[in-house]
Amino acid sequence: MPSLHATLVTCLALAVSPLPAIADDVTVFAAASLTDALDRVAREWSAETGQTAVISYAGSPVLAKQIGEGAPADIFISASPDWMDELDASGDIRPDTRRDLLGNSLVLIAHGAARPVTVDKTLDLPAMLQGGKLSMAMVDSVPAGIYGKAALIQLGLWDKVAPMVAQSDNVRTALAFVARNEAPLGIVYATDAAAQENVTVIGTFPAGSHDPIIYPAAITAQSDSDQAEAFLDYLSSAPAQAIWRDFGFTVPE
Repeated sequence: MPSLHATLVTCLALAVSPLPAIADDVTVFAAASLTDALDRVAREWSAETGQTAVISYAGSPVLAKQIGEGAPADIFISASPDWMDELDASGDIRPDTRRDLLGNSLVLIAHGAARPVTVDKTLDLPAMLQGGKLSMAMVDSVPAGIYGKAALIQLGLWDKVAPMVAQSDNVRTALAFVARNEAPLGIVYATDAAAQENVTVIGTFPAGSHDPIIYPAAITAQSDSDQAEAFLDYLSSAPAQAIWRDFGFTVPE
């Protein structure tokens, strides 16, 4: 079984090596939490149009940094507005193409079968961890970690549990540690938990405990793809919205 450190190194190495694309492909940099749903959306788009979307998944800050350094992305889908704001401010996206694509919720998960709990100020997370780690995405940079830390602070739980937090470079890695029982508990998006059979959602964080979870999407300033706008529009189409909902995301009216 790979160690926590080795897994993080591997994920970072993959994140900084965008997948190769050919001239007619649309290259998409997308938050790791979108993996399963966006893969299906891309397959449906390809079946309908004959075009191909090449997708690189990683944490939103890693992807935003790559785009800022000139990585060849046509579309960026972030797990929070903050990283899209960074690229907007630096002139690396086309602001006229920016749109709020999806929403999500934040949950507490456990390995295997587990009883539900109420996520509020009375929750005794240290006792529940029993000396283990609370798996989270990086709490000062990755959106899922930022939302999670904000929720724990709002509920008065952060100071009690901060020394027990194991941070990962993206939310899917945080999920994997709980799935493999390397951490007894974790904080991830509801859609991530639904994609993994070896974890149980034991509680949902109150919506008011953190900022709304919003996934903005935009075409990058450097994109010269003839298909970028078409694929971006397809992400909000009725067929795509049906897929997003199947995977547990919310979509704007």
